[in-house]
Amino acid sequence: MNDFEFREVLKTRTKVFSLRVIKLFQVLPKATESQIIGKQLLRSATSVAANYRAACRARSQQEFYSKISIVTEEADESLFWLELLSESEIMKKEVLNDLYLETEEILKIMATIRKNSKKIN
Repeated sequence: MNDFEFREVLKTRTKVFSLRVIKLFQVLPKATESQIIGKQLLRSATSVAANYRAACRARSQQEFYSKISIVTEEADESLFWLELLSESEIMKKEVLNDLYLETEEILKIMATIRKNSKKIN
């Protein structure tokens, strides 16, 4: 797989991730705490996809590194909100498990990309 194909696969993967979180948000209980945590998750997860797309359009290596750092931070934050949904028993762990694993994988990929892009500078 060449660089272009890899980027396109990741663009799609992060977009699907965002869509999955949107679907999760739609079925969250309407209780205040559920909605607050859900909105935080919604913001961070959709930011992963949006900022990854922006990183792919970066005009310089420094801009790419900056955007990919944001993606990494937002993916990590998404993990945090998923953990809170589970540990607070708002959602069952089993329901969140696949999404949690996907978030972990995206985080690992983005952290590796960030680490490797720093070596280039």
